[in-house]
Amino acid sequence: MKIVLIGPVYPYRGGIAHYTTLIAKALLASKHEVKVISFKRQYPKWLYPGQDDHDPSREPITVDANFLLDPLYPWTWRKAIKQIIKDSPDLVLIQWWTTFWAFAYAPIAGALKRMGIRVGYLIHNVIPHEARLWDRFLAKMALGKGDIFVVQSSGQRETLQRLIPNARIELVEHPIYDMFAVQKIDKKSARRKLGLPEDLPLILFFGIVRPYKGLTLLVDALGQLFSEGFQAGLYIAGEFWEDVQKYQDQIKRLNLSDKVWIDNRYIPNEEVAIIFSAADVFVAPYISGTQSGAVKMALGFGLPVIASEIVASDQSFYHSTAAKVIDIADCNALKEALREWLSGNWKPQQSQPLQDGWESLVEKVVAFAHESPR
Repeated sequence: MKIVLIGPVYPYRGGIAHYTTLIAKALLASKHEVKVISFKRQYPKWLYPGQDDHDPSREPITVDANFLLDPLYPWTWRKAIKQIIKDSPDLVLIQWWTTFWAFAYAPIAGALKRMGIRVGYLIHNVIPHEARLWDRFLAKMALGKGDIFVVQSSGQRETLQRLIPNARIELVEHPIYDMFAVQKIDKKSARRKLGLPEDLPLILFFGIVRPYKGLTLLVDALGQLFSEGFQAGLYIAGEFWEDVQKYQDQIKRLNLSDKVWIDNRYIPNEEVAIIFSAADVFVAPYISGTQSGAVKMALGFGLPVIASEIVASDQSFYHSTAAKVIDIADCNALKEALREWLSGNWKPQQSQPLQDGWESLVEKVVAFAHESPR
């Protein structure tokens, strides 16, 4: 099958760029013909909430790509359309994670459909986590031009069905991010590299810090456990897209200053394994949102995971021997799960990390594309 992928890849950073790269590699490994179209620019600088959308890693994950698209310049959209028509693919698979790209994706998908080229969307979030009034309109404008849709959680399937009732949807679990797990080192060495105590049970919170991820709940739960005599540390690794001072004040108020470490930056690839190797448990207390690439990375490392049910929305999480699901936005439930872990009443098995699932994703996407009428 001849496939064109549209999405970010290196030099852009983050889970979506990794995802585009890994699915491209999996398609190539399965003997499909693949071309990747990426971006000359993802966002205008004034719109991006982080410091920089480029990956600072010295050991990047890469794939060959044609960097054509700019969100604000329609002539780059037309250039991409011409290139795709020239390549005559069986399927164009577009990564969808933000409505900002609707202005470019809608005319691209519409033009390709008129030329008889099947268009699929691989959905990460139908609507952004912190939705605005216009996001549903923009999502419908772009996604309405799709022929098939691949979602990665039941929640996203339901959201998409409400937005586009007749959509052809395939639910495929988010694969495991295990590309860093081969670099895992022993816990003591990892903690020495990070300057952390070797004997303190360590909780890991990893990824961009945004309000919907529930970090305030985790800090509150840790504070309550500390007041009850339990000892544990918390390592927060990721760039803050909100006021870090709010969290620093919360940590100080709860007398946790010597128990919580904040690494406020995008974590380059070569340091990911060190951080995950240092941890004892991974916590994702999301209060909204959907699947989490960071959770999939933790499972790839074989770490036990405590996560809210909105994150644990696919069966791989429930089938894991190292997973515990808690209610959404329930600080007491989070505290009790951590207490159970600290007291030894929950003894998760960490011996067998889950299989990565990229081959399965490719098989299902290709089969779905073949089954779907043009």
